[in-house]
Amino acid sequence: MYAVVKTGGKQYRVVIGEKLKVEQIPADIDSQIVLDQVLMVADGDQVAVGTPLVAGATVTATVVSHGRGEKIRIFKMRRRKHYQKHQGHRQNYTEIRIDAISK
Repeated sequence: MYAVVKTGGKQYRVVIGEKLKVEQIPADIDSQIVLDQVLMVADGDQVAVGTPLVAGATVTATVVSHGRGEKIRIFKMRRRKHYQKHQGHRQNYTEIRIDAISK
């Protein structure tokens, strides 16, 4: 059984027991969260696709940790104009574990 959920502006295919890193969610560690924007639920041959969301479907997850991703280096330059700019960015994330998928 798997589902496709939308969180943080992105879509993820999730399976029970899987850990994944999503955009930062304001929740405490070891707390339960409910992802209610479920786009699709599949159980064997039975597939329920929402228009755009599946009515009554939820995914329950546990917050495992919070962290920051790898550093991305940004370098901008205009040739012959003596302009160079260096910048870095680290995106915050929340690691969650999928506990249950309900239709």
